[in-house]
Amino acid sequence: QVQPVESGGGLVQAGGSLKLSCVTSTKRSFGNLAVGWFRQTPGKERSFVAAIDWAGDTTYDDSVKGRFTISRDNARNTVYLQMDSLEPEDTATYYCAAAKEVGTGAADINYLARFGQGTLVTVSS
Repeated sequence: QVQPVESGGGLVQAGGSLKLSCVTSTKRSFGNLAVGWFRQTPGKERSFVAAIDWAGDTTYDDSVKGRFTISRDNARNTVYLQMDSLEPEDTATYYCAAAKEVGTGAADINYLARFGQGTLVTVSS
């Protein structure tokens, strides 16, 4: 099973940018699997942010549409989340996960394999 590892989080001022990365820690690559980014704050459920399928088609939550961009580099086995125009409301721990099966999307948490340990993004006002 794919085991993702997230990185790239940190502290940034409102209006700033960060780029998160998601790679696999095992020999199994993302391959043709869709990959999704989710985020979570203390006391709340993990929520969808963005997803990308094997062909590069993308889906975004309305709250980040126009500000975040998800992309993938299959040669590097990495999925990125470019976050621009960050707002304090974007403060959260960000997680990525691959779909359990080829052909399944990555926007529904019920169809995802395991998440990584997450990377914390803090946006100050």
